[in-house]
Amino acid sequence: MIRTATQADAAAATSVLLLAFAADPMTRWSWPAAEAYLAHFPAAVRAFGGEAFGHGGAHLAEGGAALWLPPGSGPDEEALGSLLQRTAPASIRGDLAAILKGMGRYHPREPHWYLPLIGVDPARQGRGLGSALMRHALALCDRDRLPAYLESSNPANIPLYERHGFERLGAIQSGDSPTVVPMLRRARS
Repeated sequence: MIRTATQADAAAATSVLLLAFAADPMTRWSWPAAEAYLAHFPAAVRAFGGEAFGHGGAHLAEGGAALWLPPGSGPDEEALGSLLQRTAPASIRGDLAAILKGMGRYHPREPHWYLPLIGVDPARQGRGLGSALMRHALALCDRDRLPAYLESSNPANIPLYERHGFERLGAIQSGDSPTVVPMLRRARS
């Protein structure tokens, strides 16, 4: 059962995402120390996808969460950039800034739904929950006849996105960072 989450559900969604991203290549490159990851990832969730709770784009399921930003909404780029510059290892801060800039270059300019974060608790993975969350939100995109956009920070997730109609647009990488893959699902009529 997937439901729309409100601001009152933010802690529950963040907890699921904290578990889901614990082994994510880009996230753990940004915060390789466990204590840094645990301390700072919740703030990244708020900055990157927190707007979803006020716009009907946050979806929760038992063990899964997705934060979608509707047209006209977006991440708090200033807060996210500041967080990374303050908390990531000094040796990678320039590369992180380059990756964020690269993400901005691929981000669509036309109205679209944006998926900054989707994740499933590792204890519940492999049961179709990620696909269910994706189908739920893509139905909204289709209803609105709008494209959907995301950046995959984990190559293991790309086949899931491709099964749901997303196409790779390129690759973003800087220094020794993992690769981020921007992906677009064209509008369906």
